[in-house]
Amino acid sequence: MSVPDIQSVETYLIGLQNSISASLQGEDSIARFDEDAWEYPGGGGGKTRILRNGDTFEQAGVNYSHVLSDHLPPAATAQRPELAGRSFHALGVSLVVHPLNPHVPTSHANVRFFLAEKEHEKPVWWFGGGFDLTPYYPVMQDVVHWHRTARQVCQPFGDEIYNRFKRWCDEYFFIRHRNETRGVGGLFFDDLNEWGFERCFEFMRGIGDHYIPAYLPIVRRRKNTPYGERERSFQLYRRGRYVEFNLIYDRGTLFGLQSGGRTESILMSLPPVVNWRYDWRPEAGSPEEVLYSDYLKPRDWL
Repeated sequence: MSVPDIQSVETYLIGLQNSISASLQGEDSIARFDEDAWEYPGGGGGKTRILRNGDTFEQAGVNYSHVLSDHLPPAATAQRPELAGRSFHALGVSLVVHPLNPHVPTSHANVRFFLAEKEHEKPVWWFGGGFDLTPYYPVMQDVVHWHRTARQVCQPFGDEIYNRFKRWCDEYFFIRHRNETRGVGGLFFDDLNEWGFERCFEFMRGIGDHYIPAYLPIVRRRKNTPYGERERSFQLYRRGRYVEFNLIYDRGTLFGLQSGGRTESILMSLPPVVNWRYDWRPEAGSPEEVLYSDYLKPRDWL
């Protein structure tokens, strides 16, 4: 297993934040990213970029962070208790995009690297990340494009990798108390070190580099689709599911809060406007019912 190169990971992630921010900003004719630089109490810090009140994106956040601490929080050791008590480096880019038009899906992407160290023991490192899509009025063409792009990322690494990480995404982004997936999935992976550092790093770069090609074609096809109050109201209702997942299940949110991270940066993933309706059900045969019946369950999209 090759030696990890933190500097190369950091350089790539800083460039990834810049390129994704520029691409998203280029799709919005009125809004621009604001940046907050912040420091982490244990060492390191990050840059949070937020775009708000655009004509394409109601809110988009693109975070870069590199934080250090002398002990891993519970969210990082729940799956690997043998790492408790180690110091760590955590580097990553995380982003969530909440479009204005209900016909444009919400999207999320994250790529990250962890290095856990302890005196007199070998360092333990791993990569994680992925991307997933959360439509409100889904179009099969868009979902197929999203998953074809995900498969393109995985093909150089083995025929089974897409199915493996696609299934992991379906399982991870499952809202158990609602018995539904958060959206139509994509890719998710964690604790990846089995291929050696260089190969794992190459895979993480593939995830980061394919997010914009996966997402922007969908944005461009749907951002000018007419909509009214009905569609907007449904979008805000479904955003509630996003909030529920992120605050109850999301390991990144829990890790950030438990490790004393910057709260505003951690919670930038939440939508700016959202509502809940008590025991709401879609009308039979409606476009809203199609989301539930045809899309919010794991399936082979290709």
